[in-house]
Amino acid sequence: MFWDNHMHSSFSGDSDTPAIQMINAARALGLCGITFTDHLDLDYPSKYGFFDLDLKNYYPTLKKLAEENSTPDFTILVGMEVGIQPQIAKECDRIVHEYDYDFIIGSTHLVDKIDPYFDDFWQGKPQQKLVRYYESILENINSFTDFDSLGHLDYVFRYSPDPLLKADTYRPYKELVDEILIQIIRMDKALEINSGGLRKGMPDPNPSADIIKRYKELGGKLITLGADAHNPTGIAYEFDMIKEMLLGIGYKEFAVYKNRKPEAFPL
Repeated sequence: MFWDNHMHSSFSGDSDTPAIQMINAARALGLCGITFTDHLDLDYPSKYGFFDLDLKNYYPTLKKLAEENSTPDFTILVGMEVGIQPQIAKECDRIVHEYDYDFIIGSTHLVDKIDPYFDDFWQGKPQQKLVRYYESILENINSFTDFDSLGHLDYVFRYSPDPLLKADTYRPYKELVDEILIQIIRMDKALEINSGGLRKGMPDPNPSADIIKRYKELGGKLITLGADAHNPTGIAYEFDMIKEMLLGIGYKEFAVYKNRKPEAFPL
């Protein structure tokens, strides 16, 4: 059965759901386990709001909840989603070692200090900004390497106001995407399959099926599953559909990171 390894709670600036509600909802769905990965986005532009993570209380609080609510059939793990930018890479590297996190997702949420969630990103020439987005991912994963899985690779397309841009997140950017995939394979990192894209109206998860197929062609073996849920309704969103897609591509298992090491589970 499934694990959902990308989940947020009220410790994230964009969620107001208490962690215990996420735990209870996930258990009710019959999941084998979950991993909390609340946002650490240092140097996030104040004009958009704040993504400061309460580092003093985050891990101790969720670790206690995990110990109190895990059972032989349902495991709760504690990780973090790091929003990478080159200028904060050293500080992020220090933070991820402050506690015994199980899993670190490395994500790109900003492109040159602009968040694609907001309209100002899409003003001007969006195609050029999408190229710049992939360039930023390469810069980020070369500056901060202490992550386990690359989060929602084509995430930026979720928020495109142009449906045509959402239709193909790979071929117009093939050289850059291939370079990213080759790099994470060299680094022995996983590729996250994130169903948040489906929830936002995309035809595929993040990344798209074409990118996942290319990852496998290039030799990528490690994948992780996450729904990017910020409330109970998003937990394990469309995981059955993702399972069938991954089996069709040729994957038979996914990874769950415990103590920063991957364990294989069958699809």
